[in-house]
Amino acid sequence: MNLLKITPLLSSILLIAQSASAGFEWVDTPGKYTDLKHDGKNIVRYMYEAMDPNDRERTYKPFHHVYDKDGKEFLTKGAGGRYTHHRGIYYGFAKCRVTDASGKSVSVDTWHCKRAYEQHVETLAQEAGDDKAWHKVKIEWRLDDGTAFANEYRTLSFTFGDDDALVVDFQSSLESLQNEIGIDGDPQHAGFQFRASNEVNEKTKKQTYYIRPEGGKDEPGKTKNWPGNKDMTNLLWKGQSVVVGGNRYTTVYMDHPDNPKPSFYSERDYGRFGSYFKTNVKKSLKNSLNVKYRLNIKAGERTAEECAALSKEFLK
Repeated sequence: MNLLKITPLLSSILLIAQSASAGFEWVDTPGKYTDLKHDGKNIVRYMYEAMDPNDRERTYKPFHHVYDKDGKEFLTKGAGGRYTHHRGIYYGFAKCRVTDASGKSVSVDTWHCKRAYEQHVETLAQEAGDDKAWHKVKIEWRLDDGTAFANEYRTLSFTFGDDDALVVDFQSSLESLQNEIGIDGDPQHAGFQFRASNEVNEKTKKQTYYIRPEGGKDEPGKTKNWPGNKDMTNLLWKGQSVVVGGNRYTTVYMDHPDNPKPSFYSERDYGRFGSYFKTNVKKSLKNSLNVKYRLNIKAGERTAEECAALSKEFLK
């Protein structure tokens, strides 16, 4: 056989194989999780397994993991470790006061998932292209007896920035199924939050530092939290830099001005940061709770000026 004659055929096969894995691709493991890949490399995993009463802690809320730069290990934290309720990219409130039509109220928690939990119901839409991927999922906020008291429609989109940073746009629309839901909590236990791998807590937290609109880059290990730090309110952005797997990663958290205000911020050296707010959601489509945030996750470091420019781009 003449190898020179089959070279074009082999080249064609290779091109087909490459094109099949090029760009974004969703790969589902039914009933467990869905991976988002780019050019065959793992980027994000959506954890959506149904709440199992016999395995409650692990399954009581859906969330998104982010992979490290090599697509082999998670940059973010799952169940277990320090504060098991911290999960990658996640959203919930420690204080939800649910009032039914008769005026009877009950207090539940969709952060630690006490007396309530969040349940993935279905993926409503999902697309993956050369340069962008997104999906929209329906999540019910339920009492422990299974009664749904809210429908959440959560949409996340994924792209890459010019510097190969992963850009995650998070949007949520929450509709009350009861007369009214009071949304509340505190900066450490509510809202839209990001938690880095538990490795940060175990090995590298002394290397964690934050970047803020006022003051820029802080010293390693230094944190600021509302209400002790009154300036941790209504921020447009904040940066977190941690070390995982021997590599430094910087995540810029961007809060949109249209989100409910005031917003209150928290940060920890072990890798959790984010913000929360207080509001009420009545049983009306016109009164749904709508929020939008952006995360920019990069292998490496960022300056305060870079963070501010990313925020400006988000607000266009």
